[in-house]
Amino acid sequence: MSAARTARHERLLASGHTYTSLSDKIGKLALRPNGTLWFVSFACSLLLTLLFAAGVGELLEKGVGIWGINIPVAWAFALINYVWWIAIGMAGTFISAALYLARQDWRSSLNRYAEAMTVFAVAVSGLFPIFHLGRPWFFYWVAFYPNRMSLWPQWRSSLVWDFLAIIAYLLVSIMYWYVGLLPDLATLRDQARTRGEQVFYGLLALGWRGEARHWKRLESLNLVLAGLAVPLVFSVHSMVALDFSEGTLPGWHSTLFPPFFVAGAFFSGFAMALVLGIPLRRWLGLGDIITPKHLDNLSKMMLAAGLFVGYNYAVEFFMAFYSGDPYEIAEMKDRLLGPYAWVFWTVIACNVVAIQFLWSPRVRRNPIALFVISMLVLIGMWYERFILIVNSLFRTYLPSSWGMFYPTLWDLIFLFGSIGLFLLLFTLFVRWLPIVAMYEMRKLLHKLQGAG
Repeated sequence: MSAARTARHERLLASGHTYTSLSDKIGKLALRPNGTLWFVSFACSLLLTLLFAAGVGELLEKGVGIWGINIPVAWAFALINYVWWIAIGMAGTFISAALYLARQDWRSSLNRYAEAMTVFAVAVSGLFPIFHLGRPWFFYWVAFYPNRMSLWPQWRSSLVWDFLAIIAYLLVSIMYWYVGLLPDLATLRDQARTRGEQVFYGLLALGWRGEARHWKRLESLNLVLAGLAVPLVFSVHSMVALDFSEGTLPGWHSTLFPPFFVAGAFFSGFAMALVLGIPLRRWLGLGDIITPKHLDNLSKMMLAAGLFVGYNYAVEFFMAFYSGDPYEIAEMKDRLLGPYAWVFWTVIACNVVAIQFLWSPRVRRNPIALFVISMLVLIGMWYERFILIVNSLFRTYLPSSWGMFYPTLWDLIFLFGSIGLFLLLFTLFVRWLPIVAMYEMRKLLHKLQGAG
C-alpha cells in the first residue's frame, strides 16, 4: 500500500472504527432526534421556499412581466439561475461516478451527499426554463410526443436536445443515487427502534437482504449507471452551451462555449461540494470520515477547473480582438468599462484571484479559508452567467434598441427562493437518509485493514 494512500485514510484507521461502529455512527445521524441546529436550518430554508412558492404564484397570475426583463434583455435571472444550478449538479456526478470508474477510494466519504447535491440542483434548475416560457403549463410541447395538432419540436434547435439531455441526466442521477442507497436503507431498517421507522426504511430498501446475488447485481448496475452518467455530464452542459453558441449575438456565437461551460460546471460544483461538506463535517462530527485530505483533494480539483475557466476568459478577449469584428470588440469593451463592468471585475476577483490562494497546502487544509473561497467562487460563477447573458443582450447591433436591465424584487425572490428550495431538500436528506455511504466505508475499512 502506497504512503500517500496510507496517509489519506490514517485518521479512519486511527479512530479505531469497526464495521459496526461505522454503521452505528452514520446511521444514528438519520435516526437520532432532530437537533436545534437542524430545526434552525430547516426553518430558514422553509421560509425561503415559501417565498419561492409565492413568487411562482405571482408569476402564474401575472406572467413574466413581474421580472425586470425587457427588449433587448429578454433573458435574465431565470436563465442565469438555470445555468448556475445545472452547473452545480455536474460535479456531484463526477465525484461519484468518474472516481468510481477510476477506482479512487477517497470518494467513499463524499459520494453520497455529492450525489444528493446533483439530484436536488438539477431538479431546481429544471424549473427555470419552464417558468421562462410565459405559458409554463405548456412545457411539454418541447418534448417529442404524438401531437394531433402537428405542433412538432424543431429538431435543429438545441433547446430540444437540451430538454432531452436534462431529463436523461436527471433520471440516471436519481437511479444511481437511489441504487447506492439500498444497502444503507436496509441497515437503517435493522437499526430502527420504532415500528414506523422500520416500515419506512423497509419499504425504501426494496427487500434488500444482503445476499451475494444482491451485491453482484448492485455492483453491475452501479458500473453501468456510472458509465452512463459520466458522458451525460459532458453532454448536458455542452447542450446548455449550444443554446448560446447558436445565437448570432456578439459574445455568444463561439465554439469555445461547450468546453468552457463544462469547466465552469466542475468549478462551481466542486465549490458547492466544499460549501456543503465543510459544515457537515463540523456539525455532525465527521472529521474522521471527511478528513483534511478529502478537502485538499476537492480544493485541488476546484483549482484545476478554475485555472481552465480563467484561461477561457483570456481566450475570449484574445479571439474578440484578433477577429477584428467591431461588434465583438465593443462587447468586450463593455465588459471592461461598461455599465456592468463592476460585475465583470467581481467575476475576476472571485473566480481568478481568490483561487490563487489554493496553491498553498495550508490554505487547502484550512476549512474556514476553503469555505470562504468556495463561497466566493459560487458568487463569481453566478455573476459570470449574468455577464454572459445580460452584457451580451443589453447592447446589440442596433443602438436604437439598447436598454439597461434592472432586477426587480421578484427576480431576487426567485434567486434566493431557489437556494432555499435546494437547502430544504438537502436538510430533509440529512435528517432522513445516511449522508455517507456506510457499505462503501465498511468495504474501504476492510481493504485498509487487510493492507495493514
